[in-house]
Amino acid sequence: MTQRFVVHPASPQPRLLRQAAQLLRGGGLLAIPTDACYVLACPLDDKSAVDRLRALRGIDERHLLTLMCSDLSQVSVYAQVDNRAYRFLRDWAPGPFTFVLPATREVPRRLWHPSRRTIGLRVPDSPVASGLLEALGAPVICASLVLPGEADPLHDPDDIAERLARRIDALIDAGGQSMEPTTVVDMTGETPVVTRIGRGRVEGRIASALP
Repeated sequence: MTQRFVVHPASPQPRLLRQAAQLLRGGGLLAIPTDACYVLACPLDDKSAVDRLRALRGIDERHLLTLMCSDLSQVSVYAQVDNRAYRFLRDWAPGPFTFVLPATREVPRRLWHPSRRTIGLRVPDSPVASGLLEALGAPVICASLVLPGEADPLHDPDDIAERLARRIDALIDAGGQSMEPTTVVDMTGETPVVTRIGRGRVEGRIASALP
C-alpha cells in the first residue's frame, strides 16, 4: 500500500523525510515534489526500482533519466565537469534546470543515454526535495511524473494518490505543484544550449536550440 507523508512545503518535518529516505534505501519508488513538478524518484543503484520507474512512465532506455543531487559537489562525481562548466552550473544551480553532461564511470552504464554516454543532472531549489536528499545522503534517479499518453505532469497530490495507488511505495505530499517540468540545458558541446523550455527561465541568458 502506498504511504503518504504530508509535509509542510517550506519547512518539511525531518522525521517524515527520514522515513521516506528509508523507503528509498530499500529500493522504493516515490512521488516527490520539487521546484518544478512532481517527479518519480528511486535509488541510483537499484535496477529493479529504475525498471519500475521506466515501466510506470512508459519509457525505454533511450529516454534520458535525471540524477537529482543535493549540491554541485555531488554533480561533479557523476558528470565530467571542467572549470568552464562548473562556473556555469554555479550560476544556475540550484534551480528548476536539468543539465545534460558527459557521464563518469560512477554512473551505471544502463543509465547512460545509449548513443551519447550522457546523464541529466539537477540540483533542486526545494526544501522538500533537498531535505529528502540530505536525509538519504545520496542522489536519486528521477523523471517528471507524466503518465503514458498524457502531456502534462500530475500536480495534485490527491490525484497522484488515487491514480498511482499500489504502483508507488510512497507519496510526499507538499500540496499542489507546478505543471511545468525543468528546463533542459545541453552542456555537451562548446556552448550550453536549451533543448527544452520548462519552469526555469532563460530569456536573455543562453542560446536555444528551439525554434
